[in-house]
Amino acid sequence: MRVAATRLAASPAPRLLLLLLLASASLSIGAAMAGHVLGGARENPAAANSAEADGLARFAVDEHNKKQNALLEFVRVVEAKEQVVAGTLHHLTLEAIEAGTKKLYEAKVWVKPWLDYKELQDFQHKGEATSFTNADLGAKKGGHEPGWRDVPVHDPVVKDAADHAVKSIQGRSNSLFPYELLEIIRAKAEVVEDFAKFDILMKLKRGNKEEKIKAEVHKNLEGAFVLNQHQVEHDESSSQ
Repeated sequence: MRVAATRLAASPAPRLLLLLLLASASLSIGAAMAGHVLGGARENPAAANSAEADGLARFAVDEHNKKQNALLEFVRVVEAKEQVVAGTLHHLTLEAIEAGTKKLYEAKVWVKPWLDYKELQDFQHKGEATSFTNADLGAKKGGHEPGWRDVPVHDPVVKDAADHAVKSIQGRSNSLFPYELLEIIRAKAEVVEDFAKFDILMKLKRGNKEEKIKAEVHKNLEGAFVLNQHQVEHDESSSQ
């Protein structure tokens, strides 16, 4: 009888622990269903060219047009990121034409596929889009008047040129610490004869040191990048 009494006295503890675990799980699920973020937004380069991202971007533009009585015309997806919530929150940077002018917008679309549900949560204008297309930056002769032109730092081709510059600088360096691209500060582009030139000011990190480097990168008709030259840029000259 004493043994039985001891077991009965000890049994509530595991039950209480189980109830606490169930309550904690319920709160976590409730928070997720309320839209709380379970993970940060992660860039997905492949998604930018996917049919899914294209469809979501078109949906975002259509919803924005309905809500704001606007007449935006979708052009393309520039960048796509995904964030895990109760479903997936898609962060899209896209180009759309408004009154004949190509502009950049950022949209957030919440998707819950098991409910066949999607909702436009945010749609913001982020500035003018580059007048250079991928074909132009691939060096089509006669596409533009000569001379350097400012281009958006988040343009995919500019990013590719900057990434190539960082890799090339790393390859030419004797440093044991790898270079990390922190920011593209400014970018210009020019189409010359059979190639395109990029003048890019970047902020790089190497170990604990941060520095600004100006690089000139060329892209030929085949789409290959070549780092032509680079130099450390000081604040006085970079502000000009």
